[in-house]
This record gives sequence, structure tokens and C-alpha cells, in this order.
Amino acid sequence: MCRPTYFDVTYSINPWMHPDRPTSTQTALSQWKLLFETFAALGHDVHLIEPEPGLPDMVFAANGAIVIDNKVLVARFRHPQRVDESEAFQAWFTTGGWSTVRQAEFINEGEGDFLFTGHEILAGSGFRSDLRAHEEVAEFFGYPVVSLELVDPRFYHLDTALAVLDVGEIMYNPRAFSQRSRAELAERFPDAILAGEADAAAFGLNALSDGVNVVLPQAATGLAAQLRERGYQPVGVELTEMLKSGGSVKCCTLELRR
Repeated sequence: MCRPTYFDVTYSINPWMHPDRPTSTQTALSQWKLLFETFAALGHDVHLIEPEPGLPDMVFAANGAIVIDNKVLVARFRHPQRVDESEAFQAWFTTGGWSTVRQAEFINEGEGDFLFTGHEILAGSGFRSDLRAHEEVAEFFGYPVVSLELVDPRFYHLDTALAVLDVGEIMYNPRAFSQRSRAELAERFPDAILAGEADAAAFGLNALSDGVNVVLPQAATGLAAQLRERGYQPVGVELTEMLKSGGSVKCCTLELRR
């Protein structure tokens, strides 16, 4: 994770970002701290990367890389406002004892668009990551990659429209995907939890599951109820300030898989 020390909305690279709308760095810090403390209370080991001035979106650490089996593929961002984040993540992992660390050749926005299910990688395209990055990820990690096309600009990254709950189990917003991708998801995950419009708009799918607990925006009450029915323990947090920049729980959290 990365503290939102420099959090602000000074540019717009997704429909949620409005530079003329007031933001509060202090509120962002308070909400982020509660998320950090939630993970710690659930028994997770949280590592921090230092924020850098001029990179207000660095708090969204999930976009910084993909980390599977001790290998790290560092992001290559589409928008110039975020390009310098890659160097910071490259340096952090290079000094961290990971077996293989390199930057992606093609546009690849890390776990924003690449979600590991345990035996395959679901990969988003349409707004940020390049389709060529899907082939690169498959070759680098040695796992099959399932390409999914996003069609609603509000859900510009895969992790805003879909969350992996456990091996073989996901929740997602069908309306965020193309017809072909909807069919693909329905075939692969026939028992998936489907998000309603209100929960999707609250970024309820920008969630993080450890297989038991699912940390998600507390406004996503419908999803929380569905998760309880499936035997999960939903843990609601408030990240309304982050949503002004188009992010929430998962965006703030990069999963490190040794």
C-alpha cells in the first residue's frame, strides 16, 4: 500500500475525476489509515511504498505491478500523469528480494487489469491495458490469460468491475463487459455473484478477498448481503474520498504473492 500523502484530483483520466470538485488530503489519509488497520486486524502483513510528490494517484498501488510466484511485472501506464509511478515500483521490488523483476513492454496497468484466480489470469482491455499485454503476461507468468473487454468508461479497469473471491469464485458487474465477455464469464463462472447497479456505482466490486473476509466499500450493502449468503464475511470500509479519483479498496492494495 501507499499512503495518500499527496492525494488530490488535479487532472482527469477517468469519468470519476473532476479537478474542480473539492478534495481533502486529510480525509483521504484518515480513510486510508482505517483500511490499513482493517487489513492488519484481519491478520494480513502490509508493506508500504513511500509516496512521491507530484504523483497523487500513487496511492492506488494495485496499478503498480502484477506479482505472482515471486515474479514481478511492473506496470507501464497509458497516461503521462502516471508514467513516473513505474520507476518507483521498479525500485521498490528490485531491492525487495523478488526473483524476477522487469517492466512490461506493452501498456499494462498492473492488478487494475490483471486478476489472478489461482489457476488463470483474468485480463481487462478496452480503456487502459493493451491487448498485446495479455500475451506478454501469459508468457511471463506461465498461466493462461482470459481476455475480457470493458465497455463502460466508468469501469475503466477490470478491478472496478470484477473481484476474485476465491479459487473459481468471483463477483462482477455484467453491464461493464461486452456481450462476448459476458458470455465468457457466464460460462466460466456460472455461480458468480452479480452486482446490481447501485453496488457497482459505489465501487462495491473494487474489493479484496482473502477467501474468508471480503473488504469492500460499506455503501455496497446489496453485495454484502449476497456475500454473507455465500459464507463470506463482508467487512465494510469508507473510502469516499478515493472514489473522487476513481478508486477504492482494491485499487489501494497490491497483492504480493511469493
